Amino acid sequence: MPISLGCIADDFTGATDLANMLVKGGLKTIQLLGTPSKNDVVPSVDAVIIALKTRTIPVEDAIEQSLQAMNWLKNAGAKQFFFKYCSTFDSTDEGNIGPVIDALMAGLETQFTIACPAFPETERTIFKGHLFVGDKLLSDSPMKDHPLTPMTDSNLVSTLSRQTSQKVGLVEYTNISGGPSEIRKAFNQLQKDDVAIAVTDVLNDEHLYFLGEAVKDFKLITGGSGIALGLPSQLKSHKNHKEETTVHKLPEVLGKELILSGSCSEMTLAQVNEFSKKYCTLKLNPVELAESNSALDNAVDWVIQAKGKKPILVYASAPPDAVKEVQQRLGRDLASSTVENALAKIARAAVQNGFRRIVVAGGETAGAVVSNLGIKGIMIGEQIDPGVPTTVSIGNPSIGLVLKSGNFGSADFFEKALKVMP
Repeated sequence: MPISLGCIADDFTGATDLANMLVKGGLKTIQLLGTPSKNDVVPSVDAVIIALKTRTIPVEDAIEQSLQAMNWLKNAGAKQFFFKYCSTFDSTDEGNIGPVIDALMAGLETQFTIACPAFPETERTIFKGHLFVGDKLLSDSPMKDHPLTPMTDSNLVSTLSRQTSQKVGLVEYTNISGGPSEIRKAFNQLQKDDVAIAVTDVLNDEHLYFLGEAVKDFKLITGGSGIALGLPSQLKSHKNHKEETTVHKLPEVLGKELILSGSCSEMTLAQVNEFSKKYCTLKLNPVELAESNSALDNAVDWVIQAKGKKPILVYASAPPDAVKEVQQRLGRDLASSTVENALAKIARAAVQNGFRRIVVAGGETAGAVVSNLGIKGIMIGEQIDPGVPTTVSIGNPSIGLVLKSGNFGSADFFEKALKVMP
């Protein structure tokens, strides 16, 4: 069966977010972790998502990995391509969103695409080109303090323009509200004005369905997982659409339970605090991890000695002032890599000692953990909270995984996730 949609995600949690949307829409979907080799068998599915860890790596590496994924999907027969990034447009003026869009457009030989990170279900909306998180501009939200991609400009047209040499334009909500035909007219006018990338306003789910119809013939779509809401109904390869909208039941996974958190988002901090009221937790000190091997050894020992009767949490999540202090001491890159590597090694040791149900908070952390576990693909199950599904790894041993973007989920998410996991 030919692949209708080939997706490239810039982080692992974002990939599961997208997979969740496509599965709910009735598309048979598989998520692959990293680009497969040329000889790997192409799955018989409607949509393939290749999850990369390219959001904050050097621009040249992000482009190279994204093009490798694009070429694999091309060879697998993908008809349409989707570059998925965060609903808060996580990036810097150096990239990596703009440069990767440029590279994919060139590789697919397409002259026009959209940029739409909106996800109204999680209160990410775009009005007159400005991205809002709830009732706050992105630049006034906690994202302004993100340790890796601080977002200080809510104007997506200007933000993206600083990342690309191509002309960026805007389709405002008045055109979007007019439906697919009005949106296409706006696209045509922008192309006449030599615009290559159109930021699109979105205030509600209806706008996403309109956009799904308007971009059904696009070679490349870029945005957050929200735009995927309107895509399944436009992709005709799947049969018995109504029958397939039920999420397939995942196999049950038994074993000890572990939560790993590297995210420093406001929501994750609330989740860590809530979970800590009832369960045992261990807070990692990035400076100690960087300066002494014994700090990691002690953390691993603490996890291994857990009896497994109750879930445990290991976290490096911290408020903005504490993060800045660590970054001043170690430097931003070393601070980040130290935490990611530590949590990844803890995960590996945990699996070797019988842990089989793992929740990971933070996109960069999830990428490091899953890569270190050698997992190549995951099956997608039911939604826990908007943007976060249950998953089970493909291969032996089977591991129940929840990969949560830092900003997603309710305050009680960790405990809820463990209850919903198969």
